[in-house]
Amino acid sequence: MTGSATGATPTTNRSLTSPSFSGRSPQGAGDLSVETHGIAPVSPDKRYGTPGRLFTVWFAPQVNMTGVFTGTLAILLGLGFWWGMLAMIIGTVLGGLVVAYLSTWGPRTGTAQLPAARLAFGSGVAVPAALQWLSSIAWDALVGLFGGQALALLLDIPFWTAVLIVLGVQGAVGFIGYELIHRLQAVLTVVLFATFVVFAVNLVHGHQIVTPATLSGADLVGAFVMEVTIALSLTISWASYAADFSRYLPVESSKARVFGYTFAGMVLAYVFVQGIGIAAAGVLGDHTAEGVRDVMGGGVLGAAALLVIALASVGSGVMNDYSGSLALQTLGVRVRRPVSALLVTGAAFFLILWLQAADTATRFLDVLLLIGYWIPAFVAVIVIDWLLRHRSAGSFVDVAAAMTTRRDAVAAVVVFVVSYAAAIPFMNTTLIAGPVATAWHGADIAYFVNFLVAGVLYGGYRLLSRARS
Repeated sequence: MTGSATGATPTTNRSLTSPSFSGRSPQGAGDLSVETHGIAPVSPDKRYGTPGRLFTVWFAPQVNMTGVFTGTLAILLGLGFWWGMLAMIIGTVLGGLVVAYLSTWGPRTGTAQLPAARLAFGSGVAVPAALQWLSSIAWDALVGLFGGQALALLLDIPFWTAVLIVLGVQGAVGFIGYELIHRLQAVLTVVLFATFVVFAVNLVHGHQIVTPATLSGADLVGAFVMEVTIALSLTISWASYAADFSRYLPVESSKARVFGYTFAGMVLAYVFVQGIGIAAAGVLGDHTAEGVRDVMGGGVLGAAALLVIALASVGSGVMNDYSGSLALQTLGVRVRRPVSALLVTGAAFFLILWLQAADTATRFLDVLLLIGYWIPAFVAVIVIDWLLRHRSAGSFVDVAAAMTTRRDAVAAVVVFVVSYAAAIPFMNTTLIAGPVATAWHGADIAYFVNFLVAGVLYGGYRLLSRARS
């Protein structure tokens, strides 16, 4: 990847090693001191842990009311129980495969997902980094919304005060960093799974679970595709976070185990919570924590449900705070990682108030879809670049020393933008109702179009470039 033309002159990614992006990293499992280390690659001699801990770090964040309420959308679309479950599982598995694969890059590079994307984007990584930072704030709001509702009801305090408490707790965890997040998710996996099982039993008790589809023909197909996209949007949204939580694992960590534990944790959790939503959609249609409390019958059981909802939102929110802090550094903002984590938390507060102010279900779905439409193209570009670079490379990949030509970086950004534009006609939200999606009875395939266009354009460009060199 060299050449005499200006556009083909290779540049390195040494900016990753700026002192602002380095700092103290955990010395091993159980080291709960503040992690000031940011996006700089973690050297191989400072790695620790085993792939098995990836199961809990990807399971616990998904066990929350965001996943449950997303499951109810399958019934609201008119799919019924069985079609809704099938569509949900397909979308969940597709997204889980992507995240699990990208998670294997953590041990290889020692750095987070967005900094590793500099291999393909060069300095143009600022574009997806900005979107990732905004997405982190949006996801913080989606999960914090329900946590705030629950705590406000539990303590009988104003909603905004409850949100501040929830965000304050998760902000403190995100401030400390990587090791506390792993430890917290290990505990929450046990606590949340046990309580959500009880929660699910009470939700579905005495209610019809297997509801029939209310649609047929083209309308049913359109709704089915839409549900696949909704479920996919949940799992694939973690693609730009994937390596963030595996970057401290030793270089020699088994790729198969890293992949397997990430995939199993994420997919099993999402199928579990979305399945609850599909089964109990008839009693959860209002998308509020108050609705959950009422279904649980109030009293001690209702209070316990509210506490669990708040706790679950913290477990998911800390992931957004942490990855958002790394995205801000990837943008080139030279602020220490703990401080940037707090910035994400603070920004989410105002978006939560907006979500609460009107039709929560509609705004919830719009935000859910819109914040992820860019991710498939991002995945296509970085995966193609990775495969062309490292098919025969050794175990360790030094991202900071790797070469990226200006021409390749510009091509990556152009493809990224063009792919998003190409997907707009296929989007289906209240903000963007694409003509193709409308004609196809609401079927939203924008994620798939985004990925396919990026793969064809960027893959074709790189193959032609190699042929000419």
